[in-house]
Amino acid sequence: MKDQKPLSIVFYGIGGQGVLKAAEVLGWAALFAGYHVKKTEVHGMSQRGGSVESYIRFGKRVYSPLPEEQGVDILVCLHEEEYERLKHQLKKGGKDLFSYLAEAHQSVGEQKIFLNTFMLGVLSAFLPIKIDDWLKALQHVFKRAEEENKNFFLKGRQKGEAK
Repeated sequence: MKDQKPLSIVFYGIGGQGVLKAAEVLGWAALFAGYHVKKTEVHGMSQRGGSVESYIRFGKRVYSPLPEEQGVDILVCLHEEEYERLKHQLKKGGKDLFSYLAEAHQSVGEQKIFLNTFMLGVLSAFLPIKIDDWLKALQHVFKRAEEENKNFFLKGRQKGEAK
């Protein structure tokens, strides 16, 4: 991977779902793994449940935080109603993680604060970043509920590896 084109991932959902935190965790995991990382985000009316999106690109060398048109390698949608908004950005042959969202909701139950962490776990199964770098990133970003975040991350990773 370090000699290939950068990977582009977009997280999107609504305000309060942890879209920006999820992108931050991926950014740190990629940095810990030795990649060059760029990140950008669109907040919209995020404090009022509005649309939020965050793009992460990482690789040997990254020049722009935004992918080319229809150039997203992996889509991570965190809210069902937001799915249609950005799915057109997925490149041909890209990976859409929307099918894992129902399982994520089921797994976290009433603890919706961990939805993004579960989906990060799913995502981790498809990226060339070692588990140790992911766990280090989780610890770096989440100062509270560290053990719960780790547990939901690992549950999500199991789901991602199973398919």
